[in-house]
Amino acid sequence: MKVMISGGGTGGHVYPALALIRTMKAKHLDFEFLYIGTKHGLEAKLVPRENISFHTIPIMGFKRSLSLSNIKTVLLFFKGLWESKKILRQFQPDIVVGTGGYVCGPVVYAAAKKRIPTIIHEQNSIPGLTNTFLSRYVDKIAICFEHVRDFFPSHKAVLTGNPRATEVMGKWNKNILSTFQLKNAVPTVLIFGGSRGAKPINNAVINAFAVWKEKPYQILYVTGEAHFSQVEKELSIIGTASNIKVVPFIYEMPQILQAVDLVVSRAGATTLAEITALGIPSILIPSPYVTNNHQEKNAHMLVEKGASVMLLEETLTSDKLVEKIDLIMLNEHKRKTMTKAAKAIGIPDAADRLFSLMMEIVEKPSN
Repeated sequence: MKVMISGGGTGGHVYPALALIRTMKAKHLDFEFLYIGTKHGLEAKLVPRENISFHTIPIMGFKRSLSLSNIKTVLLFFKGLWESKKILRQFQPDIVVGTGGYVCGPVVYAAAKKRIPTIIHEQNSIPGLTNTFLSRYVDKIAICFEHVRDFFPSHKAVLTGNPRATEVMGKWNKNILSTFQLKNAVPTVLIFGGSRGAKPINNAVINAFAVWKEKPYQILYVTGEAHFSQVEKELSIIGTASNIKVVPFIYEMPQILQAVDLVVSRAGATTLAEITALGIPSILIPSPYVTNNHQEKNAHMLVEKGASVMLLEETLTSDKLVEKIDLIMLNEHKRKTMTKAAKAIGIPDAADRLFSLMMEIVEKPSN
């Protein structure tokens, strides 16, 4: 069977796609995959690492306000549509899956118009423009939050969860923290600002280093590659400690997540799927720069269930960050309560659910 997958821009669209591909590879070694992305998105770096065939098309996103750049966007969409049709003719996929981002717009639309089975995967609590547009044409829409069903044609929406949740449930390397020069038996806080990092989080974390040196827990801090050199310069002045490790990026994130006791991060959909599947308490700092402020809405889903604490970026300081972390890391009962709440939300078999939905569409007799 031939599977074409498209999704790009940020890790929130790419990681679920890669998790789904890995699940299918584990089930059917004879499947053939083709990933369609962009030259400049995170997919251009991550997909080739997985030895997956990768093609790019030109595309850019719409501005929600009136803008002359939208004219260029429309022209690029039609160019991307033409490229997509050519790739579809060459690859002849049995199904096309879009995991979000502007790049999957022309790819999935072209496939739907050719009556090739299609699915889009919506990770967030508020659908983006691309998936809203594609929902009229695809066969099924995989969602991660039950209330998202209200945004789509009800007969198309199916609750599957995020495939990345399944991936973090794999075998755990119990010595993974030692590879980062941290102790395996010490309670650990993982702090990161998304695949690209976040300067406001970096600033708050750096200013808290002096306090954390004396804490009974340890910190694994991911700056994002774009910010790493600057953070290193600042740390060379203020100094670090044996219970704090700073890295630019973590490729083995599924294994790291299984080893930590608390996550401090943005509220991207992929991250939430991972931490709820594993039952990890969290402090969420939603990005205020995303469309429809969907990260804050994502975070509310966990806060309302008692699985997370939210800290808005506009109120973020090093003192508040340390205070929130201490309230959880120095209170074992609270950690256990939050762990139970997070697990109640998670969908650890998400990849299998999405794969089953794919096969259901492919095997359905055409009218």
